[in-house]
Amino acid sequence: MNWETPETFMFEGHRICWGALGEGEPVVLMHGTPFWSYEWARLAPLLALERKVYFFDMLGYGNSDRPDADVSLGVQNRVFAALMKHWHLNAPDVVAHDFGGATALRAHLINRVDYNSLTLIDPVAIRPWGSPLVQHVRHHEAAFAGMPGYMHEAILPAYLKSAMKREATDEVLAPYAEQWIGGCQQASFYRQIAQMDQRFTDEVQDRYSEIRCPVMILWGEDDEWIPIERGRELHAMIPGSQFISVPGAGHLVQEDASEAIAFHLQRFLRTRGRA
Repeated sequence: MNWETPETFMFEGHRICWGALGEGEPVVLMHGTPFWSYEWARLAPLLALERKVYFFDMLGYGNSDRPDADVSLGVQNRVFAALMKHWHLNAPDVVAHDFGGATALRAHLINRVDYNSLTLIDPVAIRPWGSPLVQHVRHHEAAFAGMPGYMHEAILPAYLKSAMKREATDEVLAPYAEQWIGGCQQASFYRQIAQMDQRFTDEVQDRYSEIRCPVMILWGEDDEWIPIERGRELHAMIPGSQFISVPGAGHLVQEDASEAIAFHLQRFLRTRGRA
């Protein structure tokens, strides 16, 4: 599937790549880690039949720059807040997955970025988080970044497969794996893991009752990365939020059950008056 982020935006000297499809009221799609905006390749064209859909690659991911610098959650909310100003968007609907969810929450609560609605899909939002691989890499980044490429290329698909409930073919994995293969790309993969720090979600976790827009939470019932119990905790912390479990889906619901996202999202957006 051909997927492009042809536009560029400069943030503090770093290139952020983005794209847009369709016309109408705006909706912004935010990807997670270790993924990139390609995770929306099925959903974005469908939404673009009625909406203007914005998507981008976070700093350190996809086609955006991979600096040997801060690419943590501590900077991503500032990148997003700057992008919103660049796009001249005022309170769009936002759909955010994994680290994108943490970024959307931080931008809303710290940077005062307003949304018409917020859909969170298996977000990083509740302590504790971080897979065993994440914990190990955080203590041994240099060793992983410098390991022989063939070893990295063996680890990466196994890690990505664990994000999905259904059996992932090489064709499904390729767009996600290829962005991390090669000397610089391999180093950037372990760099973003090493910079994962729970303090960035701790800064906002106790403020979720302050969210100023309707919230829907979708969660894969078979998520091995962030168990569904975290989703139910998050739901309880956001007054008035909706919680929907997605059967037969792991962490990367976009690959396991994209039709479920489309169904629930379109229904949710129509209730917000913008579908």
